[in-house]
Amino acid sequence: MNTLGVDFVVEPSHVVEKPFAEEAPPDYIMRIARAKAVEVAGRRADGLVVGADTVVVLDGKILGKPSDEQDARRMLRLLSGKWHAVMTGVALYDLESGKEAVDYAKTLVRFAQLSDAEIDWYVGTGEPMDKAGSYGIQGLASIFVDEIAGNYHNVVGLPIPLVYRLARQVGHSLV
Repeated sequence: MNTLGVDFVVEPSHVVEKPFAEEAPPDYIMRIARAKAVEVAGRRADGLVVGADTVVVLDGKILGKPSDEQDARRMLRLLSGKWHAVMTGVALYDLESGKEAVDYAKTLVRFAQLSDAEIDWYVGTGEPMDKAGSYGIQGLASIFVDEIAGNYHNVVGLPIPLVYRLARQVGHSLV
């Protein structure tokens, strides 16, 4: 149960997370979030299914999860000293009514200027390896974040206010 008092079960999807050529980041994350929700809904008998996907966007280009440590270093060097956007697509699917709602949240994040030693240390912790953009704001990388504009929970990976709004759209009250 979370802080809103809502019982939930985490059930991963098997959706391939790969953007189409020339697909805009918001379109991509909403497509993937919806695909995740629909796939998981197909395995459930009832309930409200939430699908989500988060990416980091720098200069219009998506930075997903790193493929290896070298890729994580590359991404962190790109983000060093710059503003970037964190976007999360969220889709809700109500199994009882068949109603669905999809939208996305965007938060701007400014990283400090990072030295090679700081990047090597952080990559050495292993934390960047399963994170969009190669960092987790809620973890050790919090020391690198100078400023954010927008919802913190979005950067963590699930924009709670957006989930709440979408739940109301499909006829559910989470409070």
